[in-house]
Amino acid sequence: MSRTTATVAASLPDHWEQLVTTALLGTDRRTPPGVAPGPKAPSDLLDAAAAATVRRRAGLRPARPAERLRPAPEDPRPPLPPAAARRLGALLADRPGASGGGRRGAAPDLMELLPQWLQAANARGYAAPPQALPALLDAARGRTDLRPAALRFAGPRALWLARLNPDWRFALRAAPGGGPSAPDLRDPQGIRRLWQEGLFAERVTLLTALRSRDAAAARALLEETWATERAEDRLMFLDSLRAGLAPDDETFLERALADRSRNVRETAAELLSALPASALAARMAARAAACVAVDRTRDVPTIVVEAPHECDAAMERDGVVAKAPAGRGERSWWLGQLVEATPLGTWPGRLGGRTPEEIVALPVADGWQGELHAAWCRAAVRQRDAAWSRALLGEPSAPEAGGPGAVSLAERARLLAALDAGERAAWVAGFIETHGLSEAFQLLGVCAVPWAPPLGRAVVDALNIARDAGSYPWSFSGVMGLAERCLDPSEASRLDALLAIPDEPEDAAPGAGSYWSEAFQRLVTTLRLRGAMLAELTQGEPAP
Repeated sequence: MSRTTATVAASLPDHWEQLVTTALLGTDRRTPPGVAPGPKAPSDLLDAAAAATVRRRAGLRPARPAERLRPAPEDPRPPLPPAAARRLGALLADRPGASGGGRRGAAPDLMELLPQWLQAANARGYAAPPQALPALLDAARGRTDLRPAALRFAGPRALWLARLNPDWRFALRAAPGGGPSAPDLRDPQGIRRLWQEGLFAERVTLLTALRSRDAAAARALLEETWATERAEDRLMFLDSLRAGLAPDDETFLERALADRSRNVRETAAELLSALPASALAARMAARAAACVAVDRTRDVPTIVVEAPHECDAAMERDGVVAKAPAGRGERSWWLGQLVEATPLGTWPGRLGGRTPEEIVALPVADGWQGELHAAWCRAAVRQRDAAWSRALLGEPSAPEAGGPGAVSLAERARLLAALDAGERAAWVAGFIETHGLSEAFQLLGVCAVPWAPPLGRAVVDALNIARDAGSYPWSFSGVMGLAERCLDPSEASRLDALLAIPDEPEDAAPGAGSYWSEAFQRLVTTLRLRGAMLAELTQGEPAP
């Protein structure tokens, strides 16, 4: 502080308001006490203001101390075996942006193994090492697909950390009960208060959690405020009823058919059609049955179709969309929606007591087969009907055009999801043996991990055939990536013979042999690494 400032500060009382008024009016119109008029008045005013500022700041009273941070909650689960803890550190260090990360040559992609490691650790009931929690939360922040397994493994301490770091707040939204105001599900008053006053995301989380515990209570909560909710919120809340959908939901869903939002009406109709005993399913069955019959007067019994000639108000109320998309005929569009929403159990009685396989094998007159079978495919997926899915898939060795009902790979993949894991793997293995791997990627994605031995052998054999044929190698990179994550680790020994660089045919893609060798080396290394991971988690495994 200058001598002038010290002099002014000593001579002036701390009249802050007077200094502010002088600054606003100007020193030519007013000078505060102790400041002489003249050319030095502005600088003297600033010196006085500086001194007053220091004096005011120095005189601030200390604020009330913040509440001491509570310790993190205990995690009662058993700790990881030391080798598994070290493995977790290596997997987390390989995440994008971390030192040493990235995939190079034949080295395994460790970050792609993290989801499988988390699944195995969760299945064995281990607790996350405290020192690994920051890296684990960072990894889950960057990959939403990791979050459910990562937060389950991280346990209650992850939520404690998430409340201290804004970068990890996603954990509070994603974990059940993670929100700071989330009540105990056994606290009716807390539930009601959060439902009435909470943010939308908190209310969705609350409804989902309550639905899994007490479906009737969740539905009653939703009914209380249904009429005052926004249309987009009603749609999201209604979607939460998919979990645990039961006949008790029918009355509420029937009322939702009259909702002022078309999207809400369509979702309510879809949910009702998934309840085979619902009144809507019965109405749809009556409409669809009037459109589809068997003509027994022909040499071969044939399905005949008379599609609806109009979409009346009652059909629209039951979720039938009247306006067809561009390029679709209105009548076929309406027919498809009726058949899709009809319980599949309707058709054997309507079509002569035939089984699903026999029904699907019947010829369909006048070019309606594609539309009818496609609607049955959608119904089988919606109703998760294994018998109809099996019939519509047909044999995996069927020609490229597909089975009796499913034509596209996407349809086949959705139908496969209704079968049990063993049957699914056997069907895809048969498909690969007949058609190779070029069309199998979508189908492999719905198979259980690790792949069953017949499926694993089919994939390895098909890759070997593609390698020997000099096929363009990069077109199989997706299947290779799946094999690294899904092939049983015990298959590694069968792959040793494929590690050498093969002789390239004259018409092979340039460098194909080296690529295949490197890809198989990475596959073998990854499989052995996965085997080691599982062995590490098994050491000292807690008793069930």
